[in-house]
Amino acid sequence: MTTSASGRKLVGHANFVRCNPLSDAFECVGFDHVEFWCGDATNAASRFGVGLGMSLRAKSDASTGNGIYASYAMKSHDLTFVFTAPYGDDERAVGCGGSSVNVPHPGNERGAMMRFFERHGLAARAVGLRVGDARAAYEEAMKRGARGVLEPTEMRHEKHDGCVMGTQIISEVELYGDVVLRFVSRADGFDGDFLCNYEATRDVPSVSYGLRRLDHAVGNVHNLLETVDYIMKITGFHEFAEFTAEDIGTIDSGLNSMVLANNNEYVLLPVNEPTFGTKRKSQIQTYLEQNNGPGLQHLALKTDDIFTTVREMRKYSHMHGGFDFQAPASDDYYKHLKEKIGDALTDEQYALVEELGLLVDKDDQGVLIQVFTKPVGDRPTLFLEIIQRVGCMRKKADTDELEQVAGCGGFGKGNFSELFKSIEAYEKTLNI
Repeated sequence: MTTSASGRKLVGHANFVRCNPLSDAFECVGFDHVEFWCGDATNAASRFGVGLGMSLRAKSDASTGNGIYASYAMKSHDLTFVFTAPYGDDERAVGCGGSSVNVPHPGNERGAMMRFFERHGLAARAVGLRVGDARAAYEEAMKRGARGVLEPTEMRHEKHDGCVMGTQIISEVELYGDVVLRFVSRADGFDGDFLCNYEATRDVPSVSYGLRRLDHAVGNVHNLLETVDYIMKITGFHEFAEFTAEDIGTIDSGLNSMVLANNNEYVLLPVNEPTFGTKRKSQIQTYLEQNNGPGLQHLALKTDDIFTTVREMRKYSHMHGGFDFQAPASDDYYKHLKEKIGDALTDEQYALVEELGLLVDKDDQGVLIQVFTKPVGDRPTLFLEIIQRVGCMRKKADTDELEQVAGCGGFGKGNFSELFKSIEAYEKTLNI
């Protein structure tokens, strides 16, 4: 592993010392949403709605005056996924007498969406961050060397009578590959579930399997240190954790990884690169080939009761509306699990862990319970992680209310080998 231009280099998990320098370049509150570009937004949104227990909360399509693309915002508590697909690739608009009068996102150009889907398949286009001021965030990021994608744009949420019901500013810079980091800020009382001028669908029954929010969003790139240098420079984010192939690999494959975080550490952005010289090709390299370049590999979705969440998700695993899960590769994974983890879980919970095929790990602060899906689309690229963090409670500032420290229980270092073996076994079933 070479040293980056900034002098940064990997030291490995055992030698890494966590430090929060509170170095954000702009006010960053947390994740706002993830937007996926796809070939058919209706079916993609429905699949994730059934598979994850998410409700349709806002839409923009031909029925709302958007003749360029269809887009549906799905929510479960503070988790927001948006699925967007263009109406064809020519210049004719759909609906509204052939005119497009309500296109909420000024950067969602039909041809770009078609090219993105052709290149990547169903994939994440934008990682949205809730910031104090999306204009200031963009300007500061650009001063620091960001590659701009969408200049700050003010949007006004208007009713049919022209009454303004709030405003937003959005802006975008390149994150890695064709994925953008989208800054979103709100003003004047706007309380919509996604962007201004998406039509609310709050009459739709609320459905939830318990998913609360996005915990972390993981990207795969060719060059780890080069990408980390870029992201840290433009955002001011700091390093939260790191792992090398020696920490987490198997004899067959491996990766290097660094986790970046904002000041409050509720935005966690792990970045992976492949390693070489092992028996099998790194699964990160497989991703880069199948995705045609860098992109978002997986999303970790946080729940407060993983047993209930996964049990509900598994009801649909054998239907085309659900997601399949990776199973532990080792027959004896659960044999010594209680000795490894201790009394942080009850006997009943250990039984449920085994029944549901979950993985458990811990760090010096808390416990992490996790499970991974198989790829969610045709390509062996994007997948999901369902997690519960146990422990690490603290009082919120100026209140007696408790909150959980971000990243409690770590990132499953002790389970990486098991996950790798599962992925390796899955990839052996593919002709790639």
